Amino acid sequence: MREIVLDTETTGFDPQGGDRIVEIGAIELIGHVPTKNQFHEYIDPERSMPQEAFEVHGLGDDFLRGKPKFAAIGQAFLDFIGDAKLVIHNAAFDMKFLNAELKWMGLPQIPYEQAIDTLDIARRRFPGSPASLDALCRRFGIDNSARTLHGALLDSEILAEVYLELIGGRQPDFGLSTESAKQGVTTSTDSWTAKPRETALPSRLSEKEKAAHAAFVSDLGDSTLWPR
Repeated sequence: MREIVLDTETTGFDPQGGDRIVEIGAIELIGHVPTKNQFHEYIDPERSMPQEAFEVHGLGDDFLRGKPKFAAIGQAFLDFIGDAKLVIHNAAFDMKFLNAELKWMGLPQIPYEQAIDTLDIARRRFPGSPASLDALCRRFGIDNSARTLHGALLDSEILAEVYLELIGGRQPDFGLSTESAKQGVTTSTDSWTAKPRETALPSRLSEKEKAAHAAFVSDLGDSTLWPR
């Protein structure tokens, strides 16, 4: 199963109000395990960076000037994600921006059903508890000390670890791949059951141990369960 853990950084909160994406970071998971395949781009937003946004991610006008515009990388991004599920923390925010940028280019929109929202998963698993990425790192003991500022690629790498914990641990399917099953190899624990031995193992109790146990049970009296 292929999934893409994804994050974006932007100039603000509202693409319809003129805000743009300035960074996309995405990493590939196969069978819930990160691969070395990733997509990462800094993007020229074609507008100035508000101070409030700069304080969040540290991406300023000088740094972004000359970086590719979204129109230059949009198709490559779509090719990278394909039809894989997109694992996103607060998916509504990122999907809103991605689809706005894609729409402006005349490219296909990403169906919202393609997204897995880890914020929603965290809120359902831990109702009433903080569900930010930093809070979940603290809960699961994940090192996020490098996260002094928001960064799309770093946050995607951290989110991949958080996601695996949210769905039941770092090996939620015990490392068993459906690909093996397609090749005729039995991998599901549901399809395996222990079979009885053809010949029972001999008792390892000595006659002295058997006698001592019988005497112990006899001393307990007839009211106990063992003699019944």
